[in-house]
Amino acid sequence: MAKGAGQKLKLLYIIKILSEQTDENHPITTRELIEQLESHGVSAERKSIYNDMAQLVDFGYDIIQKDNRSGGGYYLASRDFELAELKLLVDAVQSSRFITAKKSRELIGKLEKLTSKHDGNTLQRQVFVAGRVKTENESVFYHVDTIHKAIFENKKISFIYLDYDEKKKLVPRKEGQEYRISPWALIWKEENYYLLGYDEKDEKIKHYRVDKMDSVEMAKESRLGREAFEGIDLPKYVGKAFGMYSGEEETVTLRFQKDLLGVVIDRFGTDISIRKDGDFLRARVNVLVSGQFFGWLCGIGGGITIEGSEKVRKEYKNRLLNLANDYRERTEE
Repeated sequence: MAKGAGQKLKLLYIIKILSEQTDENHPITTRELIEQLESHGVSAERKSIYNDMAQLVDFGYDIIQKDNRSGGGYYLASRDFELAELKLLVDAVQSSRFITAKKSRELIGKLEKLTSKHDGNTLQRQVFVAGRVKTENESVFYHVDTIHKAIFENKKISFIYLDYDEKKKLVPRKEGQEYRISPWALIWKEENYYLLGYDEKDEKIKHYRVDKMDSVEMAKESRLGREAFEGIDLPKYVGKAFGMYSGEEETVTLRFQKDLLGVVIDRFGTDISIRKDGDFLRARVNVLVSGQFFGWLCGIGGGITIEGSEKVRKEYKNRLLNLANDYRERTEE
């Protein structure tokens, strides 16, 4: 690089060095800064460094000079993201199921560049979450982008839907049959991304796991199903669904022990109607009745029962009896 060209980039090199190499615990001295600038073909004197720092501060950079007598120097004090914020983002990336292990490493590497190399080394940490399985679908990011674009441009999408086979590999469902859906919303629910779309053939709203979608493309046809979605309050709709499984919506009365109040609120939120019933509590909730809802009840155990509707109560009772009979038959075998 020509000397003149290097001098024109002097301020850029200084802020680059400060960004990558300094923080409160790792300031850089004037001499060290001059040496690093020279390695880039930029000559500098001590007095010019003072002037450069003043210009950068006037421009808005938060550059602090520590007392040299205590072994100090210059460091960049403020950044777009604080270290605690970056650690939070790294934890979210590392623990997310829909982000592949490879993409997680790439994203964390980019996040490291938003702080000094010293603090960046603390970001490569493993977050352990019980039962967490990373997706194998590397295309999920591009699929999310395509879906957002289709929603914005009011277009349908086509895709191949995948399922796990006996070898634990994602393979096309229905022999690779193409799905053609009108996308209306993307939902983050229970550690997964879901597409909420309208199926013209079945004339109903359906959910699809984005990490199980492949070959996602925007179609030329305009979306359908606007009427079906206009009457939906998405936050409330998502709260009714268990595991994003569709089902018939019902108003259900749950009777449960008082120590399960937190469990019920975690599931349905604070807007539900709750009243006392002796040593128990009752809550009226709207749910999409499905096997996932009944599974949630089973998981809690005997401290909660369905008091109404009678239809849902009977369906749950029959499901439990069928399960008991199935295990009784297997035991007798």
